[in-house]
Amino acid sequence: MTDPASGASILVLNAGSSSIKFAVFDADLTETLSGMTDAIGGASTLRIGDETRDVALADHAGALAAILDALADRGITPDTLRAVGHRVVHGGPNLTRPMRVTDDVRAEIANCTPLAPLHNPHNLAPMDALARLAPNVPQFASFDTSFHATNPSVATRYAIPKMIETKGIRRYGFHGLSYASLVRRLPEISGMPLPSRLLAFHLGNGASLCAIKDGQSIATTMGYSPLDGLTMGTRSGGIDANAVLRLVEENGLERTKELLNHESGLLGLSGGKSDMRKLMLDASEDSAFAVEHFCYWTLRHAGSLIAALEGVDAIAFTGGIGENAVDVRARILRGLEWTGVQVDPDGNRRSRSRLHTNASPVAAWVIPAQEEQMIALDALALLSAE
Repeated sequence: MTDPASGASILVLNAGSSSIKFAVFDADLTETLSGMTDAIGGASTLRIGDETRDVALADHAGALAAILDALADRGITPDTLRAVGHRVVHGGPNLTRPMRVTDDVRAEIANCTPLAPLHNPHNLAPMDALARLAPNVPQFASFDTSFHATNPSVATRYAIPKMIETKGIRRYGFHGLSYASLVRRLPEISGMPLPSRLLAFHLGNGASLCAIKDGQSIATTMGYSPLDGLTMGTRSGGIDANAVLRLVEENGLERTKELLNHESGLLGLSGGKSDMRKLMLDASEDSAFAVEHFCYWTLRHAGSLIAALEGVDAIAFTGGIGENAVDVRARILRGLEWTGVQVDPDGNRRSRSRLHTNASPVAAWVIPAQEEQMIALDALALLSAE
């Protein structure tokens, strides 16, 4: 482990609506420490390493201060940090690569708030707090949307009048940090070059697919927001716009937002369960239907992205469900046998990295998600460039 006092540590912050996850990496991008603050503004807790304690956290600024104090107790202070990297959900049309956080970049992230009102303000909060608490530490931002900046306009443009599209109403795509990490790590794990036509599954509480051609995203299932596409833990996934308008007419705008984002998906279908592990253990018809709905719509969208790729050379799973839900993975791979993929049942059952047989013309892999490490890598690359 690198001595924190060497000044080689990179702190990564991933802020959500009521939490801040953090991880510390050394110069070799090895994670040396991690933790999170949770339930900010409520019955909040701080976990660092194996230690968890109750702590009063009124807001994100207070949460960051608590994180910095906890890190200081472990010998990691702002003076010993080489950089801080932040996950930012939405970079909009202009922030399409990792960037150093300057006043202009910070302003552009704020300008994207209408595109991600549930995310970007919380991503900005620790940046602003850190700028006050440790102004000399360089900060960098990595954007969940930027990996999809290579999508052609025919994939990102909604069929709406241009004057509306120029206001930012278009498809962006998300989970970009996960897909960027997958593209980097797959050749390391497989020992082979990156497949030309790669179908990537990021399956977790939030879920999406990405068509990756020669290392670049050309299509993805999420659109203007993370609500579109697959059935998810609490999000509805794709739903007809007129159905949304009716829900707004009957329930009002704010209630409809809550319904579609927090009460739908697996939770709504099963009558109360959003965790795939609990659904798989529940023998009820509603839970079984929720799992089948998830798999069915994942396969429906997979067919669309394979068409965009004009075929497929490899399939890769990542995310909590993608990495751990053996039966879900088996169901999806069985539904893709028409592509030529031949599954090794024992490899899948044991969640090995390689899921395909020697005779399979289409490869299938499990790639552990390492988004925080990707953010650290982005920060390190920008530091080196400077």
